[in-house]
Amino acid sequence: MAGAKRDYYEVLGVAKDADEAAIKRAFKRLAIKYHPDHNKDPDAGDKFREINEAYQVLSDPQKRRAYDQFGFDGLNAGAGGAGGNPFGGGNPFGDIFGDRFSDIFGDIFGQQQADSHSRRQAVNRGRDMRVQVELTLEEAVRGVVKKFNLRFMDVCPDCHGTGSKNGRMITCPHCRGTGQLMRQQGIFRVAQPCPHCHGTGQVPSDPCSTCGGTGRVKTSKTVEIHIPAGVDTGDRVRESGKGEPGVNGAPNGDLYVDVEVAPHEIFERRGNNLYCVLPVSIATAALGGQVQVPTLDGKVNVTIQPETQSGTTMRLKGKGVQSVNSYSKGDLYCRVVVETPVNLTDEQKDLLRRFEASLNGESSDPASQAKAREDHRPKEGILKGFKRFWDDLAH
Repeated sequence: MAGAKRDYYEVLGVAKDADEAAIKRAFKRLAIKYHPDHNKDPDAGDKFREINEAYQVLSDPQKRRAYDQFGFDGLNAGAGGAGGNPFGGGNPFGDIFGDRFSDIFGDIFGQQQADSHSRRQAVNRGRDMRVQVELTLEEAVRGVVKKFNLRFMDVCPDCHGTGSKNGRMITCPHCRGTGQLMRQQGIFRVAQPCPHCHGTGQVPSDPCSTCGGTGRVKTSKTVEIHIPAGVDTGDRVRESGKGEPGVNGAPNGDLYVDVEVAPHEIFERRGNNLYCVLPVSIATAALGGQVQVPTLDGKVNVTIQPETQSGTTMRLKGKGVQSVNSYSKGDLYCRVVVETPVNLTDEQKDLLRRFEASLNGESSDPASQAKAREDHRPKEGILKGFKRFWDDLAH
């Protein structure tokens, strides 16, 4: 009945002089709010029809002029549908929307359908898998091939992944073939993959006894993974398609290998550089000479300059690591540590005492004594440092 209808401007909540853009915005906002797919209120469907009826009139210039001048009677006068219904009495969610509904809501509901299709496709993709590997420094620097034993769900060999003993599938009664179930989350309804058909929309009519109708069984497989040269602790290697097999021919997941490099007995890695301690005898440190230095490429000879002090750092360019993302190699830094001899014989101890005496100027030659005291006197800076330290302790 025309008298029972609300004013179309009131239905959309707009003023009588509202322009086309304002009417369109109001309609879009209310239609989303009361769309039956999103609002399960018993009155939502009626409100949705009322909103669309108002929009069909107010968005059409000719119908709007007739409505503004004659009200509902102006619309009934020009109606061709049965019973004077200006919308023909057909499916209110069909012709009533026309092209304008598609223009306005194609980007919203159409995208939801596209997203729904994508989710159904994605749910069939195999699960990504993750393993951890510990490498030696040499393996990390040079690269290595490692074998991993993986346990995962694979295609059932008896039903070939269909889950059906006779190969016949029926529509999933839980999701009615859509592959999705709606879940209420607060004021929103969210589509989730159907757990009964795993998003396929179909279930076996006679479940396979081997896999229980799931189409998948537990299995294990050994895979070889190439770890590239230059990796370090914290790096992750991705092997595409070596994860769990997909469902119904869908792509496999990926395999991720988390790298951890074990501590090395000689070298410490910091970025692309390596660091090590280089032991040197007292005689070599004092007089100079050649020593062998270990590197990841083999031993190399290094010259120790005379009077080298403990703690001196030597740099061997290009003897470090070339990382995965770099074309240049780091360096090797060797910190000299002068070794103190142990397990000395009496003769060696006597020689050291005589050597110490000569350093202290205890020689029969006065000139030699003076020169020894001058040459081996501690540096002034060190003496000042000692004096400050002792003074601080005294206070």
